Amino acid sequence: MNRVVVVTGGAGGIGRCIVEHFAVKGDVVYFIDNNGEELNEMVSRMSANRLNVTGFLGDIASEQTLRDFAAFVISRHPEGIHCLINNACITKKGALSGCSYDDFLYVMRVGVVAPYMLSLLFKDHFCGLGSILNLSSTRAFQSQADTESYSAAKGGITSLTHALAVSLAGVARVNSIAPGWIDTGAYHHGGENYVPSYSAGDIKQHPSCRVGEPADIARVVDFLCDERNSFINGENITVDGGMSRLMIYHDDYGWKLE
Repeated sequence: MNRVVVVTGGAGGIGRCIVEHFAVKGDVVYFIDNNGEELNEMVSRMSANRLNVTGFLGDIASEQTLRDFAAFVISRHPEGIHCLINNACITKKGALSGCSYDDFLYVMRVGVVAPYMLSLLFKDHFCGLGSILNLSSTRAFQSQADTESYSAAKGGITSLTHALAVSLAGVARVNSIAPGWIDTGAYHHGGENYVPSYSAGDIKQHPSCRVGEPADIARVVDFLCDERNSFINGENITVDGGMSRLMIYHDDYGWKLE
């Protein structure tokens, strides 16, 4: 049976790869994004390939937009959905950039409040035991300077994951994925011409000996959405090629402090 899959931030980057992955498998996919150009391009391309993908234009920082989006999906599928994938997030940087009160709150609304609210709105509309996947980040556990807004959102979504897993027991299993360095260049407008370029240090700082691709994340999302893996619940899986496990000092692995 084809599943009904809902994705936030699905017009570009990792979200676009996730949408394409499930659509190619024959699932019915709904996604929301605030980039109208990429959204229309995505829907047009999917339709040309006879894939069942529907885009919804809107800003998930708005409660009304979330309610409208959920109502739209439910009206088309009153029998319910199978998977909710909370992918969208943004950054407004942090203390060194003077990230304002309102900017910080906006990032929280997109990265933490929206996933919570969509989980609430779809709570009574899952087919059987549903699956909620939240996109965290290795930045929930380690940081660069001036990343407070994004890091805080990713820390929040990671904690929200295990909290929802307990609250939604018997309704939906809830897990998160923490990507590391994922090169999304091929999954944005004009990406068909994208040619990645990495230094030797870029490669060597990953024990897997390569930089990550969006498909690396999409495959883990698919694994966690599979009902056969329902005993995995409330977990965060880091997918970073081992990068966060490797200690790097000056002059190691092609890296120099300059």
